Amino acid sequence: MNGVLGLINLLGVGLVVAWAGTVIHTAWALRRPPKCTYAWAMSRGLPGDPGELEPTLAYEPFFFRSVTGELPAWRVPGQNPNGPIVVMTHGWGSSRVGGLKRLQACVADAREVILWDLPGHGEAAGTARMGADEHLDLIALLETLGDAPIVLFGWSLGAGVSLRAAAENPGASDIRAVVCEAPYIHPITPARNVIRLRGMPFRMTLAPAMALLGWSLGAGARWRGFDRASIASRLVDIPLTVIHGDADPVCPIADGQAIAEASPKGRLVAIPGGGHNNLWTDPTLAAEAGGALRDAIRG
Repeated sequence: MNGVLGLINLLGVGLVVAWAGTVIHTAWALRRPPKCTYAWAMSRGLPGDPGELEPTLAYEPFFFRSVTGELPAWRVPGQNPNGPIVVMTHGWGSSRVGGLKRLQACVADAREVILWDLPGHGEAAGTARMGADEHLDLIALLETLGDAPIVLFGWSLGAGVSLRAAAENPGASDIRAVVCEAPYIHPITPARNVIRLRGMPFRMTLAPAMALLGWSLGAGARWRGFDRASIASRLVDIPLTVIHGDADPVCPIADGQAIAEASPKGRLVAIPGGGHNNLWTDPTLAAEAGGALRDAIRG
């Protein structure tokens, strides 16, 4: 009998250790997304910088200093000297390289387009911070742009970063509009859906992993201050356009709708049949998403 109890205790300890290990590994992996670099693009036969697009676009690489150190960026001249500067902020696991497929929709109406790498992404050093405070990096970038009119355009993780930068930088920069592609309200939502789509377990491990992440990033276990709908409600004078595929399996369109409705000047552009990663690769979807983006920039 004692042997059976000992075995049960041993198995219980093993289960707890395996659970704790999975929680820690999940939190570790979320802060270390795949690197979407020039080499990554080249290995897939994709453009790695604006000069490799068709047609090619001139660009200037530069670095700017933020709260997390030096971050890399590209400056792409636009075609409208009277237009705004469009600042593009990418999603988790992407980089400024991911903005290349969106770039042609911006340059005609912008005086300049800025694409940058979030910490822990692309060519930037450090580890990902999951939207906890990257808005401070974006605000540091905006401070280098002077008093020019600005449109913030971000997708997925970058959508929330753009929202918060606009809400917490009132009057410091001339932000004329915010465009959010596939935003989400809570940080656990895309993490849960990505893990689920990969067929990996999450029910017993993801919530504590996110709590651990929030605590380690200074946002607390409940990720205080993250709620993107609450942040959108603070954009009193800044128009918000939410572009969202209605078949997005990672960031549900219900989140995008709630964010748009929370903003006093918000509107939702639903893309029928649009997913999370195909809005700019499917020609039909790209035409609709590009039209909504251009309307926001012109407006």
